[in-house]
Amino acid sequence: MNNLNKHKALKNQYFVMRHGQSLANVAGLVVSRPENGVSGYGLSELGRQQVFDSVTELGLVSDIRVISSDFKRAAESAEIAHQVLHSKFDLVLDIRLRERGFGDFELLSDENYQIPWGYDADDSTHTFNNVESADSVMARATLLVDELESDHSDCCFLLVAHGDTLQILQAAFLRLSAGKQRTMPHLNNAEIRELKLTAL
Repeated sequence: MNNLNKHKALKNQYFVMRHGQSLANVAGLVVSRPENGVSGYGLSELGRQQVFDSVTELGLVSDIRVISSDFKRAAESAEIAHQVLHSKFDLVLDIRLRERGFGDFELLSDENYQIPWGYDADDSTHTFNNVESADSVMARATLLVDELESDHSDCCFLLVAHGDTLQILQAAFLRLSAGKQRTMPHLNNAEIRELKLTAL
């Protein structure tokens, strides 16, 4: 479900940032369960530098509101961004920005990402090997944006999260199926991108 489809236009401005290189990235592991990702597998030193450089180079405004997944790699990225930006607002952690759950692939090689991605294009509802469906990720991520639209106006948000979560959120802003997520331009570690809602 795309909760943005009820909106003809959005009242706020949205940027997204994928977390910097993490220890899971370095190890080549899938880390998607909260029991592993919330307290473990934070940023590498390169990842910290990536975030610092990315936020500094883009030059976002200090009145931006930073909202992040509570997974350690995203939360540490958000903390760096929050500090660099001298944000006037508290950093907020929201579980709806968590990594997509990759089920039975947890703590296996990240080469396994290709398997559920292969199913996504044909069936965005699939839960092969207990993977969270792309539709489920879209529903929770767009619910957050929908709530921000209800509660705020003329604000700027930086949403810090994970590859699949943000790929799917990009698809939502373009009003595409969650299964089209791999056709979206890939977000590199610490890359920041503005998302704009496609007009009806």
